[in-house]
Amino acid sequence: MKKTYIKFRCSIYEKKLLKKRAVRAGISLSEYCRNSAFENSVIERLTSEQLAHYQMLVKYKNNFTSISNMFKKHNPKLANEVIQLAEEIRNHLYNFKK
Repeated sequence: MKKTYIKFRCSIYEKKLLKKRAVRAGISLSEYCRNSAFENSVIERLTSEQLAHYQMLVKYKNNFTSISNMFKKHNPKLANEVIQLAEEIRNHLYNFKK
């Protein structure tokens, strides 16, 4: 139960920015400030556009993996290049989650 208040001064711009970041993270302004003060990571939620891009990258990665599997016997060099591309996409997906 939180009963004690802490006040701090900031500019109007800073307050709007803090509110906007709290909304993106799906938490209250107080909770956002507390997490920031205690150096806890505050993860913003993905927008629908970002989520669509993430899903598209997942499809691309799966498609390139399938293509590399088809080329393994006939053209191993091309298969290796496609595998590397799929790995790059996978690495971007892991970074996207952070």
